Amino acid sequence: MIDAAEELNRIGARVSWNLEASAITMLANDRDDRVPVFESVTDCQVPARLVGDPYRGTRGRPWDRPARALGLPPDLSGEEYYRTVMERLRNPVAPVEVDATDAACKAVIRRGADVDLFSFPWPYIHAADGGRYSNLHTMVAPDPDSSWTDWSAHRAMIQDGARASVLLLAGEQTPNLFYYRYERREEPMPVALAVGVEPAAQFTASMWIPTGSDEAAFAGGLKGDPVELVECTTNDLKVPASAELVIEGRIIPGERLDEGPFGDYFGYMHGPRRSMPVLRVDAVTHREDPLIPFCVEGSGVGYSLNTTSTTEVACTGPDATLGLRAAGYDVEKCVPWRFTPRSVYVVSTDVPRPGYLHELANFIFTTWGMLHVDFFVFVDADVDPLSTRDVVEALALHADPDSDFHQFGAETMPKVPLNIYQTPEEKGDVETGTSKSKTAKAYIDATSNGESGVSESAGGDGALRERARSVLDRAGVDRDPGVTSGE
Repeated sequence: MIDAAEELNRIGARVSWNLEASAITMLANDRDDRVPVFESVTDCQVPARLVGDPYRGTRGRPWDRPARALGLPPDLSGEEYYRTVMERLRNPVAPVEVDATDAACKAVIRRGADVDLFSFPWPYIHAADGGRYSNLHTMVAPDPDSSWTDWSAHRAMIQDGARASVLLLAGEQTPNLFYYRYERREEPMPVALAVGVEPAAQFTASMWIPTGSDEAAFAGGLKGDPVELVECTTNDLKVPASAELVIEGRIIPGERLDEGPFGDYFGYMHGPRRSMPVLRVDAVTHREDPLIPFCVEGSGVGYSLNTTSTTEVACTGPDATLGLRAAGYDVEKCVPWRFTPRSVYVVSTDVPRPGYLHELANFIFTTWGMLHVDFFVFVDADVDPLSTRDVVEALALHADPDSDFHQFGAETMPKVPLNIYQTPEEKGDVETGTSKSKTAKAYIDATSNGESGVSESAGGDGALRERARSVLDRAGVDRDPGVTSGE
């Protein structure tokens, strides 16, 4: 659908996987230009192509391309988009299995000694990265004690022709399966990395789907039709048949290889190198001329124009909103802050009683884990968390530094070791990949009459504000002009 909308820039000139493809992609991202497709990649034994940040949203409206990818009108307001995605997530559609002969991702099958990961043009994305990466795929892994299969997104650094080290951080679903079940039993965990899957499957992998749920069914709900699955060649895992390429293998208990450093979503080069579990590849299957997508992760603090930030805002946000409502909290929207999409979330909500925000923060930090997110900003229900201007205004007007900035769980919360404010010594070197020391979490009460008792400000009439917004939307006026003029 992106192609149909003439949003692809097909580049026929020879481009190297070594920094060139990522540099061109970042320029396209910075300029809010078309999505680059590199039709001719140097030093590539397989006729594969690269596509840079295919799900990156447009500036100011990060949900536009995801909406189009899900068959939705591209002119939806943020409110309409969130409402539509949540409604689709409420109505999962069971997947269907197709025969391997009908799956294009089985056109070429390489097993055992015929496997060579370096025959594909995995990009070297940042100049100081520890290696070449696959960082935009759906990882499929089974629970050994049930019929549940988890879909997730964990980057893989290519080590040699048949091995990769995978960033598995304990506390997340798939890492927990490996560290606390497979590895403790000294059993390899079968996995598949499905690269270049259809958008609904890619989006679902980044969502907070509850443990035990059928993620393929949620992907079907997102697209409004069943997702087609096909069985792997060397194990019984089922992967999206829409994949361009599938890496089949096993993550080996007790075996580690260095991973990183990597230019991560926080906006800096994350290091030092850490030991991570090893994926041993049994087979690679792919289309005749596969497209390999990749994401240019944070290339500077506040960098928001890439696939990661887009999928957080456009996919994780509606899913998180739905989750909070299912838990009994009457929130309007829960939106990852697009400039630091896995560090800060903004929640718009009424405050029905004293202590409500603390209770909500407690639920989020203790129930969802929140290994990545450090703090939340709570704003009034009529403040749009998708609008940078509205959120900053709420912070400036209503957040009293003395009474509205709350530390939560002082130094008791687990944190992924990707942050910049802890030293390597503080992060520790734990086998399971989490920090040895813990961090505090925090929330900011930027509501107009929240728990601090601040009175409603002049001009805070929610009905009038909403009416003004609807007029601007109908007129096609961008309500967040500070974003469109640059970040």
